Amino acid sequence: MQRARLVVIGNGMAGIKTVEELVKIAPDLYGITVFGAEPQPNYNRILLSPVLAGEQTFDEIVLNDRGWYATHGIHLHTGKEVTSIDRKRRTVTAADGTYADYDRLLIATGSTPFILPIPGIDLEGVIGYRDIADTERMIAAAQNHRHAVVIGGGLLGLEAANGLNARGMDVTVLHLMDTLMERQLDAVAGRLLQTALEARGIRFIMGANTAAIRGDEHGHVSAVALADDTELAAELVVMAVGIRPNTHLAESAGLRCARGIVVNDTLQTFDPRIYAVGECVNHRGTAYGLVAPLFEMARVAANHLAEFGTQRYSGSVTATKLKVTGIDLYSAGDFHGDDSSETIVLSDAANGVYKKLVIKDERLQGSVLYGDTTDGAWYFRLMREGRSIADIRGRLMFGERNLGDTGHLGQSQAASMADSMEVCGCNGVSKGTICAAIKTHKLITLDEVRKHTKASASCGSCTGLVEQILMATAGADYSATPRTKPLCVCTERTHAEVKQAIKAQHLLTIADTQRFLEWRTPNGCATCRPALNYYLQTTWPREAQDDPQSRYINERAHANIQKDGTFSVIPRMWGGTTSAHELRKIADVVDKYQIPTVKVTGGQRIDLLGVKKADLPGVWRDLDMPSGHAYAKALRTVKTCVGAEWCRFGVQDSTQLGIDLERALWRMYAPHKVKIAVSGCPRNCAESGIKDVGIIGVESGWEIYVAGNGGIKTEVAQFFAKVTHAAEVLEHAGAFLQLYREEGHYLERTVHFVGRAGLDYCKAQVVSDAANRRALYSRLRFAVDGELDPWTARANGAAAHEYASVTA
Repeated sequence: MQRARLVVIGNGMAGIKTVEELVKIAPDLYGITVFGAEPQPNYNRILLSPVLAGEQTFDEIVLNDRGWYATHGIHLHTGKEVTSIDRKRRTVTAADGTYADYDRLLIATGSTPFILPIPGIDLEGVIGYRDIADTERMIAAAQNHRHAVVIGGGLLGLEAANGLNARGMDVTVLHLMDTLMERQLDAVAGRLLQTALEARGIRFIMGANTAAIRGDEHGHVSAVALADDTELAAELVVMAVGIRPNTHLAESAGLRCARGIVVNDTLQTFDPRIYAVGECVNHRGTAYGLVAPLFEMARVAANHLAEFGTQRYSGSVTATKLKVTGIDLYSAGDFHGDDSSETIVLSDAANGVYKKLVIKDERLQGSVLYGDTTDGAWYFRLMREGRSIADIRGRLMFGERNLGDTGHLGQSQAASMADSMEVCGCNGVSKGTICAAIKTHKLITLDEVRKHTKASASCGSCTGLVEQILMATAGADYSATPRTKPLCVCTERTHAEVKQAIKAQHLLTIADTQRFLEWRTPNGCATCRPALNYYLQTTWPREAQDDPQSRYINERAHANIQKDGTFSVIPRMWGGTTSAHELRKIADVVDKYQIPTVKVTGGQRIDLLGVKKADLPGVWRDLDMPSGHAYAKALRTVKTCVGAEWCRFGVQDSTQLGIDLERALWRMYAPHKVKIAVSGCPRNCAESGIKDVGIIGVESGWEIYVAGNGGIKTEVAQFFAKVTHAAEVLEHAGAFLQLYREEGHYLERTVHFVGRAGLDYCKAQVVSDAANRRALYSRLRFAVDGELDPWTARANGAAAHEYASVTA
């Protein structure tokens, strides 16, 4: 029996997903021909941004290689764009004259980038961002040029900006609105995202109206002009201001189009032989640009092409995950709400965590998650199912694992899921499907699970959940993804290898280090330069050449920038103590510089908020107090209780020990911020149990705890040592912190350092080995004794390079 002929126009994710589903349920129904305008086989467009950033290669994002088409008897035409459809003769013809007959036709032509209609868009170096060819052009530009301008602060624009920044370019993002990704984020999450990206070195101009693109005498872009006459240097301009459904072919064939190819709930056009899926489609007035809705369409279209006719597509609730390394961001549904909805918000700006849930009629309507996206898939499932949350409302904000009677479910999210529950929304993969694949094929790695099930192979937001299922199912056979990742995309070297080279080769500058280690990107990036600067300073104190421009903005300014552009100033108060003299100085400074807010912090200090940048040197000079390093990767605070001097329960003088510790260590920089606390008795009023170093007084001396952490993910500190005298506390705590300084990775907190190195290892280096402990403490004293107070130096007129010695 002769098979019916199915022709697919479009070799992208939506069209080939339809084919994948079709060959599963009706493998012998059609002879299938696929036309693709690009020369490559089907690849994951969602992962173009990691390719741009150098985190993945093109081969790693290919979804269906040419062998897959051959295995399923599919005739693939790549690099052939279909230019006409003859609906009467039921044929399609490509630009090179190749044609094919069809009984059923599937159009999946996707979308095209919207290009602003402004002067200069035809200049060389002005591109959109939709496919691998665009990505390769950007990679090539980054190798030869310095300045890039990205027009558009949406999802695609930010991914392009981050990738180019990672490749070493100076990137400026122009965005017309006041909030980044305003369609996916509220204003608070948008500001957090902007701050995080600015810390990587990306510049933003909000409310920017692009007027024209300028070129040089060779016809290459040279600058971007704004409506306010601002002009920005640019050798590469990326247009990322939106997409439009690619309907040109469908329109020329006489199919009804209105902001997309109009389809019904079976994905049929008004010609019953022609179906359409993906970004080119208008379904019930909506065109979708995210992968999950496109794959839902694909499953429905395949069901009808297979002549089952049992499914309908009624639209999608969409979710967005930002694919920028190190930034966890997720949004779904209606997260703005209205007068009839309620909002629950958790905001922990200090730890970079923000959660917003919108509830209406006891049902979750939308969510925005920044910094902690662990429960994004669960919230999304609650929205899709329309489940009442009345019974879990009080604990909803704290996630699925906190629903038990004691506040903890006692098992992983994966273990609590039923086999029928969907894990990967993009590809429609349930927990049961993943478990069956793991058992049948004896899978032990995440990559193997992705290849067999495609779970987490698209947007990646379910990766953590898939790994949990893999661990629970494979047990001891589970093989975790290797954690020895390169320091950044500029090199293949790990943190440990870079530090080893700096020490072994006596490297003293960033340039020398990059040259010796054959850095891929000549100038490095916003990830590696601060790390290299820190490693150089801590390896060769008083010798290595500091590079102030390799610091983040707060560290260059020596104050924390606030959302309105003013700064926060926090002077050091030894062990949380102060005096009438210091308080009078603070009051005088507040009055003189009209500082609007004065706040007592949780670290027993006083914060002056709203200081103008121009006033910073004057404020520092008039305060005449050392920097509290509240902006730095350094010792922040030593929190104390009043201890035996005043408290009737105190058994040790915690205040004096706290002052001694802070005076000994206050100029100590570290891989990340460090917080210390000293409590005078086991009642622990100074919260020593959740600090990087916590000290608790007992009748017979002092107990030392390490690797604690407060914030949204509290980690209880672990017992480290017990000593008799205060001098021993200083030596043990200092030696542990020097071990962390020398062996910790840049931006790694003590809790993660100890988790990686092992508590037993740290004890062996510090507690058990007295000689090594003394050597560690001696190296720490040598390093901090050479440090200057940045506020004093700056107030006395020193330039940044004259006092800066390590990256904060």
